[in-house]
Amino acid sequence: MTEQDRIGEEEFPTWRVTLPNRPLTGLTVLVVEDSRIASEAVRLLCLRSGARIRRADSIRAALRHLQTYRPGAVIVDMGLPDGNGADMIRAIAGALPRVPVILGISGDPDNREAAMQAGADGFLVKPIESLAVFQQAILSALPLEARPQGLRLLPDDVIAADPVALRADLSHAADALSQADDTEAIEYIARFLAGVARSAHDRMLEDAATALARDHAEGRALAMDLARISGLVQDRLAAVRI
Repeated sequence: MTEQDRIGEEEFPTWRVTLPNRPLTGLTVLVVEDSRIASEAVRLLCLRSGARIRRADSIRAALRHLQTYRPGAVIVDMGLPDGNGADMIRAIAGALPRVPVILGISGDPDNREAAMQAGADGFLVKPIESLAVFQQAILSALPLEARPQGLRLLPDDVIAADPVALRADLSHAADALSQADDTEAIEYIARFLAGVARSAHDRMLEDAATALARDHAEGRALAMDLARISGLVQDRLAAVRI
């Protein structure tokens, strides 16, 4: 039996909005995200919406979760350490019974089309900070019978970047940089750090990650890019206070 077949062994639980001030109460959300700062933001958004959350940091871990748990929504990062998020979305969307809500997320808005073509019901751009945007992305993907009836107040809460999660991501990037010796590792580091930098609103680090990705794609020498980005990561690690 394949992993995808196992996803479809049991029915997913039915669910509908019951509390207008916490419209996701009772919903279980699986977030497939390797960045701690991004997954912590989703955790807080779920908490304030009434939803439960489970986290997987890779495609493999997510598939293990889906063998046991039946979430009402799955949120998939488009760049994961063991594969493309679009492949994960395609596998979940193609399984029966289908997960009710599948969303793609990425720091790169250009990944929206790939997520939607793979079968996602919606797409969120990192950093995911607005409680109203997060709730609406899930609610709008629900079947009509599960959506809230009547008017609903839109919260104006904004989730700030968590310094503990940021430090964890920077430490992970520093370890990865110290061992970056192949093409896939460099591609992953550039993508990962670009997302972390966007979540932390760190334009200098984001530009460095973007330059690394560009120069790598164009076949240029990467020694200066890697030295620059390694220095920036170490500077940020020294500056983060927890």
